[in-house]
Amino acid sequence: MAEGSNPPLNNISSRDGGYHDLPFPWAVTVLASVLITTIVVDILGNLLVIISVFRNKKLRKAGNAFVVSLAIADLVVAIYPYPLVLTAIFHDGWIAGYIHCQISGFLMGLSVIGSIFNITGIAINRYCYICHSLKYDKLFSNKNTACYVILVWVLTILAIVPNWFVESLQYDLRVYSCTFAQSVSSLYTITVVVVHFILPISIVTYCYLRIWILVIQVRKRVKPDNRPKIKPHDFRNFLTMFVVFVLFAVCWAPLNFIGLAVAMNPRLGMAIPEWLFTASYFMAYFNSCLNAVVYGVLNHNFRKEYKRIVLAVFKLRC
Repeated sequence: MAEGSNPPLNNISSRDGGYHDLPFPWAVTVLASVLITTIVVDILGNLLVIISVFRNKKLRKAGNAFVVSLAIADLVVAIYPYPLVLTAIFHDGWIAGYIHCQISGFLMGLSVIGSIFNITGIAINRYCYICHSLKYDKLFSNKNTACYVILVWVLTILAIVPNWFVESLQYDLRVYSCTFAQSVSSLYTITVVVVHFILPISIVTYCYLRIWILVIQVRKRVKPDNRPKIKPHDFRNFLTMFVVFVLFAVCWAPLNFIGLAVAMNPRLGMAIPEWLFTASYFMAYFNSCLNAVVYGVLNHNFRKEYKRIVLAVFKLRC
């Protein structure tokens, strides 16, 4: 469909049949501030993550291939879709046109699905490393790990492509974004939430629950002696990835549960306050900048490498 054949995107009506009221200036300021902070921290933080893994031998492990892949997924939205959303906030409407709207929505979906699939990959990797350590080197050889990462992105692309066929990528004036329209199809929305969120979260929860059970057994000394012990640095690495998962689940759960509730009972769409819907979206957006911060706070090797990179950059400038 040609761009000119579509109605002006900033004139799309809201869910109650009216048009988008001009928001309070403080609300626009808050949304813009959150997004600007997210973009800056996202780009700088995730670049630090990627560079750190390639520079530091201690970080060049099979499991961190998923960490780099996750960082790329987070970078995607900060480079293209978020700046367009920020422009829409400043202009109180989408001015980039239909094609950019579709690309922006596609990349947002690619990022969030890529993130949850990579987080699932990390959880499975940690589960195998801690709970099945004798088989780990064979399961996660360099070749196999590369194949797993490629598989993650193939599945991600396959998961997002159907949005173009059901025409679910639309501009939503409540969140100033071209994104997945939950109201297009109840069945499709339920399928998306279950397959792209609930199922991966369930797999990750199972993996981390099994690890926590083993950790508790080790602490209480009820673990069989014929199984390797959990080293302190392995536990810290697991804890870092666990926090990444928890933050993702907390940030994305409100939006997914709102979508699931509305899909199951469309009448709830009128009952959900617009501010809650908007807050759930920007809360989800904010998640893309958190992972790099978590690595720096909880992982000594990442924190040390961050400092080295920052000092090297300042020396070059001086």
